[in-house]
Amino acid sequence: MITVFNTLGRWIVASVVSNPMRAIAAMGALAMCVPAAATEGGMGRPITGMQITPYAGIVPPDPGLTLSLSTIYYKASQGRTRETAIGNSIRAGLDIEASYTLANAIYVWDTHDPHWNFASGVGMPLQYTHASAFLNDRRISDHSTNFADILLIPIMASYHFSPTSHMALGLQMYAPTGSYDSNRLANAGQNVWTFIPNLSYTHLWPKQNLEFSATWGLQVYTRNTATDYHSGLLNTVDATLIKRFENGFGFGGVVGWIQQLQNDKGTLADRLDGNKGYALGLGPIATWTHKLDKEHSLNASFRWINEIDTRHRPKGNAYLLNLTASF
Repeated sequence: MITVFNTLGRWIVASVVSNPMRAIAAMGALAMCVPAAATEGGMGRPITGMQITPYAGIVPPDPGLTLSLSTIYYKASQGRTRETAIGNSIRAGLDIEASYTLANAIYVWDTHDPHWNFASGVGMPLQYTHASAFLNDRRISDHSTNFADILLIPIMASYHFSPTSHMALGLQMYAPTGSYDSNRLANAGQNVWTFIPNLSYTHLWPKQNLEFSATWGLQVYTRNTATDYHSGLLNTVDATLIKRFENGFGFGGVVGWIQQLQNDKGTLADRLDGNKGYALGLGPIATWTHKLDKEHSLNASFRWINEIDTRHRPKGNAYLLNLTASF
């Protein structure tokens, strides 16, 4: 553990690192954005309620490496008459099932400022996708298991207002490294760069062992050169409230909102009147922390999000299991 130079810093170490511990707090610096299908596929990268992690506003004072493995299972569908642009054509009645596993490595940099802490990271995803949709009144199915687009986190900066109030600013990038074929329904990659500036806030109530965290992100997509489709800006807002107990378990709720701010652009997008999407979902979350020693811990969390309302997007359920270890 680094040396902290004033009383505020010592309080941060006590309330943020020793109690929640570095592993799960470092993961709070990441917002989970999951590529299941492109906006032209009706979704964009985010799945409702999956952008937030516990302690989202905190990069902890301890320098070191945190490894995390996250798996999301998502199953959703659109009505038979609902159309969306997939690859080079417009299809109706999309059904999608995806399992997305992301291995993350996050490094917290050694700083000597009690108010600021910084982290960087990289994520390597593997995705199974099964999709089906109607094309000219014929239902076509496709499935694949491939590496998806790599996640890059060049910088995440966290400011500690007080021992209980924290904010994080960051930038995430998805590079078009995943498998993509514009003639397929089931693609792991999206064939676009995505830039995601994000802002997160965490407030802790130590006496009640309560945490409130919220995160906002703006997803900016480049043009898909294979389809000449340019997805519009996506706005995401997620929040969670968690009550933790002395036995290491915690329980709470998550709410997620996705709102597309701009129409999509391109020939297919024009035929769909801009294909501007929206989604709202909520569900429970459970967490678990096991302290190995003073500086190392194992952490797990599980959530289920039910999408209660969508427009120009599939509607379904998402499940996230996360395992984290600090070194």
